[in-house]
Amino acid sequence: MSASTEVPATGERGADGWVNPLRDPQDRRLPRIAGPCGLVIFGVTGDLSRKKLMPAIYDLANRGLLPPGFALVGFARRDWADEDFSEVVHDAVRAHSRTPFRQEVWNKLAQGFRFVQGSFDDDAAFDRLEQTVADLDRVRGTNGNHAFYLSIPPGAFPVVCKQLARSGLSAQHGEQWRRVVIEKPFGHDLRSAMELNAIVNEVFPEESVFRIDHYLGKETVQNVLALRFANQLFEPIWNSHYVDHVQITMAEDIGLGGRAGYYDGIGAARDVIQNHLLQLLAFTAMEEPTSFSAAELRTEKIKILNAVTLTGPFEETTARGQYTGGWQGGQLVRGLKEEAGFDPSSKTETFAAITCEVNTRRWAGVPFYLRTGKRLGRRVTEIAVIFKRAPHLPFDATMTEELGQNALVVRVQPDEGVTMRFGSKVPGSQMEVRDVTMDFGYGTAFTEASPEAYERLILDMLLGEPSLFPVNREVELAWRILDPVLAHWAAQEDGPDPYHAGTWGPDSANRMMARTGRVWRRP
Repeated sequence: MSASTEVPATGERGADGWVNPLRDPQDRRLPRIAGPCGLVIFGVTGDLSRKKLMPAIYDLANRGLLPPGFALVGFARRDWADEDFSEVVHDAVRAHSRTPFRQEVWNKLAQGFRFVQGSFDDDAAFDRLEQTVADLDRVRGTNGNHAFYLSIPPGAFPVVCKQLARSGLSAQHGEQWRRVVIEKPFGHDLRSAMELNAIVNEVFPEESVFRIDHYLGKETVQNVLALRFANQLFEPIWNSHYVDHVQITMAEDIGLGGRAGYYDGIGAARDVIQNHLLQLLAFTAMEEPTSFSAAELRTEKIKILNAVTLTGPFEETTARGQYTGGWQGGQLVRGLKEEAGFDPSSKTETFAAITCEVNTRRWAGVPFYLRTGKRLGRRVTEIAVIFKRAPHLPFDATMTEELGQNALVVRVQPDEGVTMRFGSKVPGSQMEVRDVTMDFGYGTAFTEASPEAYERLILDMLLGEPSLFPVNREVELAWRILDPVLAHWAAQEDGPDPYHAGTWGPDSANRMMARTGRVWRRP
């Protein structure tokens, strides 16, 4: 049985006898539908499952992209029956799904819901899970194809993987497949990441391991590839001859809230730079792949990550901070050390910025500035390519005093799109040149709403399409890049620099840029 099927073309009859009268036989652009399969979620009672995974599964079903016999199994310690689990999923879907609720879709989907009670070290619970999965193969026709989503703390990965192996749940027979999905953070440093890779690969071969980085599922991240490789316009200037520097920013306007226990000891650099921002750097700097197959994309990303080096000394080229209380959005908010469950003496950073270079012919000498933080001025994720100033301006200085540097900005969220900034003459009798912008927005350019990142990634995982999932080598290279900065910060007696909530980070971050005559963008 194939791992995936496609909507049948005109005149073609699907396995269920349905014919699509609208599809052109030559049109292969319609999305693929996952073949018979099931998904087991560990950590099914957590926020990620309720707010992202369950709604994404319903939205995929609502779009007709899941097979008729799809099965969803929840595994947790709660004393729930299948009906209780179904009610939890129902409430999560009604609260967080992207597409309208349709009762007929829900009724079909809910027939495949099962729940298994147990803890990760409970052999009997995993034996019951194995029996449940076998029963779904018989009743729902999942054909032995099952994925295991580890929405759990990284420390629990080893015991769950070993239980999956012991119970036979990880075993693959014939054309059946078994896959494991792992959420970040994958490791705490390079050494722990390599140990986890070894543990997971003892149970699942690397082609069956899908490491989720939800940023790679966003339309605008994938649009970086389209922007670069589908257009001739940008290629001639996408290099060190014309680019002055690149800023990659992920800013949040919220604090830790209830995540203090998870976040303390991890910090902004491990939470965001090691995965999200270094992946965005790779997409921005990579060379054109020979094809868009998963192997070719990964090869080019690995080349870039292997070429990334940090610039020093770290006292001047990195910055870290902790937010303090202040006014944000018209209200007074608490500082980090006033958040419930956070250690008042903690040196965990909520703002981190580093300076990188990519040692290739294309990018030699171009600094890449990566920054992330909580309680910043606004929520925004963007890639800003800042170009060098024109080498000669045949104008008086007063004519161009309001002219900045040209920039191409890819807005990843929340206002997805692309902005170009360039100079234009101000109307009037005088020659005055000022910055203007040309804007493309996803919301206005296309009538179809973008799917949520988890929709795309869950579907790709069920299809066995690995392009957007980092492999061992990418994870380990990212830790190799970040580890020296983390070690330097850990050796400092002083903790992170304070910054007020609602600002754009500590003064040390501004000094870091000012040393080279540059400034951070204020999105």
